[in-house]
Amino acid sequence: MSSAASLAASAAAWTNIDALAPPRLEALFAADPARVARFSVDVAGLHFDWSKTHLTAEAVCAFEALARAQDLPGKREALFSGAAINITEGRAVEHTAERGEGAPASVVRAATLHARMRALIDAIESGAMGAVRNILHIGIGGSALGPDLLVDALGRDDNRYDVAIVSNVDGAALEEAFARLDPMTTLIAIASKTFTTTETLLNAESALEWLREGGVDDPFGRVIALTAAPDKAVEWGVDETRVLPFAESVGGRYSLWSSIGFPAALALGWDAFAEMLEGAGEMDRHFRLAALHENAPALAAFADLFYAQVRHCETRATFAYDERLRLLPSYLQQLEMESNGKSVTAEGKPLGRASAPITWGGVGTDAQHAVFQLLHQGTRLVPVEFVAVIEPGDALADEHHRQLLLNCFAQGAALMKGRANAADLARDYPGDRPSSTILLDLLDARTLGALIAFYEHRTFVSAALLGLNAFDQFGVELGKHMAKAAGSGDLDFDPSTQDLLRRAFG
Repeated sequence: MSSAASLAASAAAWTNIDALAPPRLEALFAADPARVARFSVDVAGLHFDWSKTHLTAEAVCAFEALARAQDLPGKREALFSGAAINITEGRAVEHTAERGEGAPASVVRAATLHARMRALIDAIESGAMGAVRNILHIGIGGSALGPDLLVDALGRDDNRYDVAIVSNVDGAALEEAFARLDPMTTLIAIASKTFTTTETLLNAESALEWLREGGVDDPFGRVIALTAAPDKAVEWGVDETRVLPFAESVGGRYSLWSSIGFPAALALGWDAFAEMLEGAGEMDRHFRLAALHENAPALAAFADLFYAQVRHCETRATFAYDERLRLLPSYLQQLEMESNGKSVTAEGKPLGRASAPITWGGVGTDAQHAVFQLLHQGTRLVPVEFVAVIEPGDALADEHHRQLLLNCFAQGAALMKGRANAADLARDYPGDRPSSTILLDLLDARTLGALIAFYEHRTFVSAALLGLNAFDQFGVELGKHMAKAAGSGDLDFDPSTQDLLRRAFG
């Protein structure tokens, strides 16, 4: 399809999408007894249900037309084949190769680097680096959020290692980690793709000093570097044998599958890390091969775009009805908003319509008593996503988990159905408020890997249909540049900022 024809087809598809006006949710169910099956997908131990959204067969057809106009199939194949789809940085996007789904040469390279990581883990477990009981992982953004999610979700019953993950440059965060760890039995993992991240290296220097003060004769001998710039890690002082590289084509927020996942692989065991990769690979194959109308990431993106574009929803909320997934909303905030929070297309032109909604969320049932008032009766429409697990993650009486799941399912039903009360508007629930549900059979390494891969591909589809490059992130640079300039006095700030600097530093 020529460029002009593609633009015309995209414009026509958006016209049809913008004109969508589905009836109330209850009417959609009444008109289609098979609606639940039609808008549900099962893959990799996960059940996805979009039946309580306003997606219709007509809407899916309209988004499929947009997908053809925007060449989603071609972009998807380019993702897996190792083409340089991150055009602003001139590189491929190869996180799928880390789980065995990508260009053959990239898959072999990833496997080789995984073998290097496993060999180091085997050496640590055999005592080659002394008595190791603690891991202090230092990173920021994707270099911390992914490992933190994995360890918190899957490591609660494993007492082999105490893992502390520090990202904030605030010294209080490091001091909290120091207080619970023994320097004589602690390994420090420094995670930085470029090994130039100011916050990470400052924290790393303070951690080295903590080791020295704690009696460690050779602090650098207790450091492992996780980076796509191994030369810089060696220059900084890390021994080459303890540098675990990953490919530059693996983006930071997509990097937990690489050596960035080292603390999880060590703390959870290599078998668990490998199972996580396999679960993600299963989701990769589903995304790559399934038709769009039964493709979980595609359907999720269709729903996201419907609410952002047609209903003009500015936010989307995810609530994990499982304490083990309490960090999932934070992880998704970076994945979705750093990827698609842009106003310029991949071709450098103004987007001209809404991009990514604001991602937020929390943990049920806590969130019910904090924010659900607005969701049920507020003036803003917020699409809600529930994530729950059938098998409990605790050994308490079954009633705890039963009540948790009942609350999760009832909230979705209440958002949709509502309850009219014309006599007392304070108790009137308008209903017709959308939600989707992701239900895991159990939470283990395989299903968590599949879940995270699902969110990655969902983000990619939204970007492809909007014409965005999901794999650059220039928006984070300006504030960091100005912070450095403020520290050196090389920038004239506005009067307000100058006053704040004077009050803080004199």
